[in-house]
Amino acid sequence: MKPSHAVIDQANTNAQAPLIGLAVLAKMAFLGKDLSPLASQLLERLAENPNDANALMDMSIILHLKGNRELGLAMQNEALATQQIYRLGPDSQPAGTRLLALVCPGDLTENNAVEFLVEGSDVVLEMLYVGPGIPLPETLPDHDVIIVAVSESDRNRPLLKYIKGLVQSWSRPLINLPDRIGRLSREGACLLLTSGAGIVMPVTVRIDRHTLQKVGQGHIALSRFIHDGDFPIIVRPVDSHKGMGLKKLERPLDILEYLSTQMEDDFYLSRFVDYRSQDGLFRKYRIVFIEGKPYVCHMAISQHWMVHYLSAGMTGSVEKRIEEAHFMETFDDKFALKHQQALSSIAEKLGLEYVGIDCGETLEGDLLIFEIDSSMTIHAMDPIEDFPYKHIQLRKVFNAFRTLLQHTKERGLLQSNSQNKPNENASLDIAIS
Repeated sequence: MKPSHAVIDQANTNAQAPLIGLAVLAKMAFLGKDLSPLASQLLERLAENPNDANALMDMSIILHLKGNRELGLAMQNEALATQQIYRLGPDSQPAGTRLLALVCPGDLTENNAVEFLVEGSDVVLEMLYVGPGIPLPETLPDHDVIIVAVSESDRNRPLLKYIKGLVQSWSRPLINLPDRIGRLSREGACLLLTSGAGIVMPVTVRIDRHTLQKVGQGHIALSRFIHDGDFPIIVRPVDSHKGMGLKKLERPLDILEYLSTQMEDDFYLSRFVDYRSQDGLFRKYRIVFIEGKPYVCHMAISQHWMVHYLSAGMTGSVEKRIEEAHFMETFDDKFALKHQQALSSIAEKLGLEYVGIDCGETLEGDLLIFEIDSSMTIHAMDPIEDFPYKHIQLRKVFNAFRTLLQHTKERGLLQSNSQNKPNENASLDIAIS
């Protein structure tokens, strides 16, 4: 049965305290605040009302932030058994754009954290949990725009196909088509963005454990899989994030040692590109494209080739923060202008209204692509006293996202009006065509 777009009955949700949500809870954890008192309050609410879905969902987030994934997922399942839709946003009227985000059950890597993008704004965010085994509610919250917030992964690929069929009959405009998100696997993105026009993206291949072991034993040549280079190579488990299981291997025997520590069945391989700058440091940039325009979100500087912002020492180095601030302030006039052709090509080929890339720059000056994802976490949780420039830049990103929502909403209104308006120029249209 096709769900209606009428306002959903809020009798159940109004009886609960509002959802705290990921953006607030993650910031508390990020700044080192103790979440235990808040968790105790949520448990007290659940003792009074075991069906308090908002409390269950907030407890699930806290457990995930504390690293207790299994219990967090169990708590999330309890929440979803009671309620599928979770609301964040101002209660004052008139509200801004009403955004319906399609999300899926799972840990904090499964979805685009849209909450960070709309936090503190007039956007009303309704998060609808969907899945082949989760029946849609008979009514949906009234909304202006839909965003598919589900991340690309092996696990989510069937779900993205399910969502594609789901939204085809819905009348509201949509951000990020699910089949285009589905192209963002590491090997899929590599095929989509073949090197050229100032872009370097090493060939990435998927390989099963048994075959990788044969390469390590010397029974199968690496060149059978990687045609654009040799050792050293980069290897990582499929669907891994945040550098988990990511290693640089110098020789075939290193593969056997690596497999002795990794139990996964499938891996990605690619050649290693030495992208260190002339000063010997590695620099990684996170850029998001919003309506095709690039916006920088951070620059991390590290002595190690595997660069992560949290471990790069940005907080402890005034010099690094000064460089990041200058990079952000001059991004449009320097970096984005220098790589204009490459960035425009990437945005066009991806065909997504909102998508991010992690990238570097080769010594030859080409754009080196590490990863493409429609769900990269973009946040302003860093202490403003240390990162004032970052908050200024991210405000541009958040404003651009809300502008995207407004443009999408207006497009939907135009389409709706054109469908409802009698076509007085039908004969003219036929003659022109």
